[in-house]
Formats: sequence, structure tokens, C-alpha cells
Amino acid sequence: MFHPSGEHPVQVLGLDHVVLRVTDIDASIAWYEQVLACKLERRLARLGLYQLRVGDALIDLVPVNSQAGRAGGGAPGKTKRNMDHLAVRLASFDAEKILAHLRNHGIEPGEVQRRYGACGHGPSIYITDPDGNTIELKGPPDPDQTETSEQAEYP
Repeated sequence: MFHPSGEHPVQVLGLDHVVLRVTDIDASIAWYEQVLACKLERRLARLGLYQLRVGDALIDLVPVNSQAGRAGGGAPGKTKRNMDHLAVRLASFDAEKILAHLRNHGIEPGEVQRRYGACGHGPSIYITDPDGNTIELKGPPDPDQTETSEQAEYP
């Protein structure tokens, strides 16, 4: 599609994070720490979100019986969904241009919100692909990285 500015409004730099639904959070954290040398970076236990650093990205673990995990249905298995969503890191985040671009492609995006990702807190928006997979478009980090969630812990 032609863009008047000559620049595509969505410039993906790479993966920001992947969110996996798990049945045993302690075993999963141990596995990712021991097998892949990930480090638990942040947790919101009441919500059910455990964020592990893997290089310059994150692997988020969500227990299936937690507030966040129940949205994905039953426990993961051969016929059930394991991934909650994947996030791609964007070079810039002009919300107005991105929203217009998505709507021009028949995509009704979620609302722009400040969320935590591999580079810290910054703007993001959720969209859904044709197969129902959730994709998060994650903008660059905000200049102010002040934590706003009272639930967040940094071990």
C-alpha cells in the first residue's frame, strides 16, 4: 500500500516478548532459568505475570489458573492454545499513523496503552491476525520509566 510520507508506519525491529501460558509456574521459571539461563526480572503475582529476561527480549510466563492465564481457556496441550501473544518491537510509535494504517487494512485495533516490555515501559497496541493470534505492536520505551503498577515486584 502506498504511504504518502514514503515511510511505512509500522517498522518492526524484532521480537519484544512472547507470553506463554504454563501449568506449573515454579517448574517453568526453574526450567527457563536453568536450561536457558533466563533471569526472573519482574513479577505481578496477583495478576499472574512472571517476566524473564532472555537476551534483549523477554519470555513472559502466565499460569493458566491466574487472572491473566484464564483468558486463554484450558491448560495448554496438543489441542489447546499455549501462547497468549507475541510482541514485535517497533522503531517508532506514531499512534495516529499506526491506527490509520491498521484500519485501512480492516483491522480494528485495541486501545493504545503503556505496557512493560523488553526495553521497559512504553506504548503498545494489540491486534489480531487472521487466525486469531494476538500480536502486540510495542513502541520504544518512554523517557520516564517510573513503575505505575503497585503490584510490580523486581526480585
